[in-house]
Amino acid sequence: MRHLPLLTLSLLVFTTTGCNKSPVKEQPPKVAEQKEAAVTTQSGPAPIAAPSDVAAPPSDAQTTASGLASKLIKPGTGSVHPSAEDLVEVHYTGWTTDGKMFDSSVTRGVPAKFPLGRVIKGWTEGVQLMVEGETRRFWIPAELAYGTRPPGGAPAGMLVFDIELLGVTPGPKPIPAPKDVAEPPRSAHRTKTHLAYQVLKKGTGSRHPKATDQVEVHYTGWTTDGKMFDSSVQRGQTATFPLGGVIPGWTEGLQLMVEGEKARFWIPAKLAYNNQPGRPAGMLVFDVELIAIH
Repeated sequence: MRHLPLLTLSLLVFTTTGCNKSPVKEQPPKVAEQKEAAVTTQSGPAPIAAPSDVAAPPSDAQTTASGLASKLIKPGTGSVHPSAEDLVEVHYTGWTTDGKMFDSSVTRGVPAKFPLGRVIKGWTEGVQLMVEGETRRFWIPAELAYGTRPPGGAPAGMLVFDIELLGVTPGPKPIPAPKDVAEPPRSAHRTKTHLAYQVLKKGTGSRHPKATDQVEVHYTGWTTDGKMFDSSVQRGQTATFPLGGVIPGWTEGLQLMVEGEKARFWIPAKLAYNNQPGRPAGMLVFDVELIAIH
């Protein structure tokens, strides 16, 4: 479930791992599921120079309640703003506040396409402010990007992006959250780690997977306020991954299941992403169907 810029809740990001793991282990690409960073080499393209205001947003920048700052660089030609469920196509360049470029679709010459809800929070919020044809500069605080000490070599601190919105394709509507998404019901089972679960459909198998097994699942995940952040069901494609390579709540919970079983899990933050920047925060709720143990 790792799809996210730098993007994964597919978790999954949204793609993810451990406390960095995501229930489906894809590492979030650096923007829009593209894992190749624009690393400049002697034979590669020269980096794009940082704007003069890269160190901090200027006085004429607009700032939202979350702390995201932006400035219009080029007006758009469209009139419709994308939603978090939509697929967007963009050109972008990213810098750290000391002026170092760390990624750019422009230098690669290939626009990035991705579901807007599957990237870092600053992108999900910011691109929804735009219309097609528009170019906007964003100053994204660390808590809306990768944090101050991100894993896996992601850039730290405030990040600055120039983004051009090339196109918007309407995406599928999110799967509605269950009525008990806010907290586990009294009938739910609870483990010593405070993982709560409830069987929704009995399985057909008899074997439980081990942490060393590869499993194939269908799943949907929501935050406790009912917002869906990732779903293999919505994508129409099952997820297959090593059970020991995902968030602890998944590693523990799926070992309670048998093939063909479907269960709902309420996973405490410490067994999910532990409130890491760029990941869904707090307790997470997943409906998981165990398709097969490989």
